Amino acid sequence: MSKLPYRFLLASVAVATALGGAIAAEAAPGRYRFQQDNTPGWTLMTPAERSEFQNRMWAAKTYDECKALRAEHRATLQARAKEQGVVLNEPRRDACEQMRARGFVK
Repeated sequence: MSKLPYRFLLASVAVATALGGAIAAEAAPGRYRFQQDNTPGWTLMTPAERSEFQNRMWAAKTYDECKALRAEHRATLQARAKEQGVVLNEPRRDACEQMRARGFVK
């Protein structure tokens, strides 16, 4: 048996372990998934900022609280986008509407 598949498996496990925390935060079961299509400025944020934003949004209990967090986030990222000379597009999906439709916020 070739050692190549074994080495590939070991490398895959190492990468998965290293990325495990970030992947788990994005793919937590039973939670709304925040990503580039529903988060303005996703590409302007660091992985730590993305994680913090997700945690704050997941902690929102009401639709109004969700909307306020999104507005605050958008203002922050709008300023960052302006500094970098890029346009901050509207998300394709409204995360708060999606969360309300799925029963995550009231």
